[in-house]
Amino acid sequence: MGTDVTDPAVDLRVLRRDDWDQWYDSLLLAFGGVAESSEERELWRALTEFDRSLGAWDGDACVGSAGAFSFRLTVPGGVPVPAAGVTMVSVAATHRRRGVLTSMMRRQLDDVRAWGWPLAVLTASEPAIYGRFGYGVATHHVNTEVDTSRVRLSVPPGTDDVRLRYAAPADVLDACEAVYARKVPERPGMVERLPGWERLFLLDPESERGGASPLQCVVAERDGEIVGYVRFRVKPAWDTNGPHGKVEVSSTEALDPAAHAALWRFLFDIDLTSTLVARGRPMDDAWLQMVSDVRRCGVRVRDALHVRLVDLGAALEARTYQAPVDVVFEVEDAFCPWNAGRWRLSGDTKGASCSRTTDVADLVLSVRELGAAYLGGVSLGSLAAAGRVREVRPGALAEASVGFGSWVAPWLPHMF
Repeated sequence: MGTDVTDPAVDLRVLRRDDWDQWYDSLLLAFGGVAESSEERELWRALTEFDRSLGAWDGDACVGSAGAFSFRLTVPGGVPVPAAGVTMVSVAATHRRRGVLTSMMRRQLDDVRAWGWPLAVLTASEPAIYGRFGYGVATHHVNTEVDTSRVRLSVPPGTDDVRLRYAAPADVLDACEAVYARKVPERPGMVERLPGWERLFLLDPESERGGASPLQCVVAERDGEIVGYVRFRVKPAWDTNGPHGKVEVSSTEALDPAAHAALWRFLFDIDLTSTLVARGRPMDDAWLQMVSDVRRCGVRVRDALHVRLVDLGAALEARTYQAPVDVVFEVEDAFCPWNAGRWRLSGDTKGASCSRTTDVADLVLSVRELGAAYLGGVSLGSLAAAGRVREVRPGALAEASVGFGSWVAPWLPHMF
């Protein structure tokens, strides 16, 4: 496929190491121009995969950026699948409507296909942008702001047997990463942590705390083993009525219900606080089933991971299906035409096959809908109700909707 920008003055090329600072400065400018701490900047430089990053140049000026990370994403069935983690996408405000973004997306998806990766994934600063490139919103998460002065938790048996202790975040990093690694296969949408990425979750520049404390960490232990952790900050506040501080959760994982409950009960009970803020939590987060009054938890839902099937057949074969499915899709994909046409998917809990066919279609949809449904968090039935999937064979929609589902909500806790 071509990669021509409509403005002939703009040149698209793979990022060179010597150009990184200018490339990254153009990215920061596109996102408002606020400088980052030197620690954060150097970490992103170390994480950048130069041969998988693109820059658009107008003479000596960088006017566009797009990168990709070499991720492995858990899909239904627990298998990690190669996926391009699309990141650092920007176009200079001076170069809007010149085809720069389309050119970068075109080149990037061609590259991902050449690398042999079936998926591309991203989190969007503006969710309206990427649908036209075939990305579908595949996961959602919840943001909460809990009035802990009015809400209590009902915890499961064994919670009191879990020992909690404070620890310096860096001192227990390896143990916390081991907990995270054990959770990755259990939930679609999670990403295996590549070397160096663990540092991202310890970044703690004072300029970004908003008046809150330095990052704190509490670990949950059983029989001397760390079975959970939470990283958080506390933002003190007082008025004439007394203290009303805020607890801001950064990240937390636990290996079992008791450890999970012990950590959340701790967060609810921190002295001198009356508000708990937790963002980016899974839709089925267990503590939401423990609260005495969910209305006082300020639950809000927003989009999270956007999924793009780059190699449709390989992607659908890579996951399993929670109920038997044998269906023919007629797929529209104008941006990656190699995916367009009819495909027969046959699968169950043990595996799947997906190949081209000339058989009559059972369901008609675009690759965007398949991306949205891919991790099991968005129902093909709901997409059909919105007019985005058309059923040809009666019963095919219900069959596919059930088969594509996931017993646990997909979730992305990994920033990129």
